Amino acid sequence: MTASSPKLRLGTRGSPLALAQAHMTRAALVAAHGWTDDDVEIVTITTDGDTIQDRPLAEIGGKALWTKTLDRALIEGRTDASVHSMKDVETIRPEGIALVAMLERADVRDRLIGADSIDALRQGAVIGTASPRRAAQLRRLRPDLKIVSFRGNVATRITRVENGEADATMLAAAGLDRLGHPGVGAAVDIDAMLPAVAQGAVGIECRSDDATTRQYLTAIDHGATHACVAAERALLAALGGSCHSPVGVLARFDGELIHLRAEILTEDGAEHRGGAKEFVVGDTDAPARLAAELLDGASPGLAALFSCAS
Repeated sequence: MTASSPKLRLGTRGSPLALAQAHMTRAALVAAHGWTDDDVEIVTITTDGDTIQDRPLAEIGGKALWTKTLDRALIEGRTDASVHSMKDVETIRPEGIALVAMLERADVRDRLIGADSIDALRQGAVIGTASPRRAAQLRRLRPDLKIVSFRGNVATRITRVENGEADATMLAAAGLDRLGHPGVGAAVDIDAMLPAVAQGAVGIECRSDDATTRQYLTAIDHGATHACVAAERALLAALGGSCHSPVGVLARFDGELIHLRAEILTEDGAEHRGGAKEFVVGDTDAPARLAAELLDGASPGLAALFSCAS
């Protein structure tokens, strides 16, 4: 690169939320290294997940729809790093790509748009969501609710509720906050609905052999967030869950300990198994032990949703 070239090129999706997270990452890099904004170029890349909006994500290739185009740009050298919403990143990543840093995690909760609470929803209310987790959790709490598929960015889904396509929808609190809508929606307590794996976390990847970029990114890594998200992703990997598998999980960091809670559900919410485990940071086997406990004694219908089940 020439002296006037950026020191780092960040690849990102082009949605308003993805761009907001890329700008957050640039601000963190600028602060950590004493750079200017011009030292970090934000490269917008359109992914298949952005262009295909008429079908649930689980039916059209899963989370890889968000990542594979960014991965290609990274491997080909068109970008130096990729910024991701970690809940959209597959647990098994391509060889040659390293997850190096995570920004400090934001609010992990879901927010209900269209009603003051789940209890306040009318009998038989229509809820728009494309998330198997949210659908199963809502059906467990309110079997009377009707779930319809909703995709699109934050503004699109809010507009669809305002236009009467559904009584309510659910969005991640972190995304609403990052887009400047902290007062929109009613927060749902995590005791009622555990969040998705890595919800609220932003991760940054680079090529495994790019020592310079790795060093730049390590400086902005939030260790507690990284440890918690790693535990959640390890649990999902051990479960063998896919985009079709309703699973909620949350890890909390407390000194040297991680508190990991998780639940698995059938798609209709009729069966639910929850559990928790406390372990020291670095105990990489603990999430798998919790996964085994969740699956132990699960019905054939619930176990079938997780590929590692016998």
